[in-house]
Amino acid sequence: MSDELSAIIEDLDAEQTALREVLGALPAADWDKPTHAAGWSVRDQVSHLAYFDEAATRAMLNPEAFVKEVQEILQSGGGGLEAAYLGRGREMAPGELLEWWRTASQALIAAAHNVDPASRVPWYGPAMSPASFITARLMETWAHGLDVVDVVDGDRPDSDRLRHVAFIGVRARPYSYNVRGKTPPTTEVRVELTLPSGKKLELGDAGAENVVRGTATDFCRVVTQRRHLADTDLEIRGAAAEEWMAIAQAFAGPPGEGRQPGEFAREKQA
Repeated sequence: MSDELSAIIEDLDAEQTALREVLGALPAADWDKPTHAAGWSVRDQVSHLAYFDEAATRAMLNPEAFVKEVQEILQSGGGGLEAAYLGRGREMAPGELLEWWRTASQALIAAAHNVDPASRVPWYGPAMSPASFITARLMETWAHGLDVVDVVDGDRPDSDRLRHVAFIGVRARPYSYNVRGKTPPTTEVRVELTLPSGKKLELGDAGAENVVRGTATDFCRVVTQRRHLADTDLEIRGAAAEEWMAIAQAFAGPPGEGRQPGEFAREKQA
C-alpha cells in the first residue's frame, strides 16, 4: 500500500474518532435535535454515515456485487433508500445507533487497509481510485459531523485534515456546473488557504487572475454547502471565482439547498 493512501486512511480514522467522542458524550435528548439540514436530526446524520460507511465497505470487499446492488437501486428509482436507512436509525436508541456507526466505520477502515491501491472502487457515480474514495468518505464524515456539532454542545475542532476536503472542493469545480446543466468554464481559479495549524495550502495556477483566498475553515464549509458565502471571510477576486463560489458543490448528487445568509455567525479566525 502506498504511503499516500495509508496517510489518508489514518486521517479518516482520526476524523471518525473525533466525531465518535462528541457523540459518545451526548445526552439522549440531543440525538433528536434538528440540524441545519432541513428535516434531518442529529440521529439522521449519524444514520447516513453508518449506512454509507457500510456501503463503502461492500464496494471495496466485493465490487462486482456492489455494482449489481447499485444497478438494482437505480432500476427501482432509488426513492426508498434514504427513507430506509433513516427509518432504521430512528428506531434505535442512541447507544445502539452509535454502535451501528462505530462498527460500520471501523469495518471501513479495516477494508481500506486491504484494498489494492491500483484498483477502482465502484460507487453510486463513477468508480474512483482508493485514494479518492477514502478522501470522499473523510469529507462526508467531516461535513455530516459539522452538521452535528453545529447544534450540540460538543467540541470537534477543525484540523489540517481539511486539506483533503479542500482538495475535493477544487477538483469538483467542473461538477458544480455539470450538475446544474451548465458548461464548466475554462478560466483558471487559484485557491490560497490557511489551514488550522497556520500552514498554507495553495491549489491552482499561481498566475491566475481569479483567486479565492482565506481559511480552509471557511472554504470547506462553502464547498460542502454548510455555510453561505456571505457568512465567511473568504476573499473572492474575479468573475469566474465569484460564479464558482456561488454554486460550489464538493459532494455528489443534485444541488443542495445549502444555507441561507445570516444563518450562522462568522467563524472566529485564529
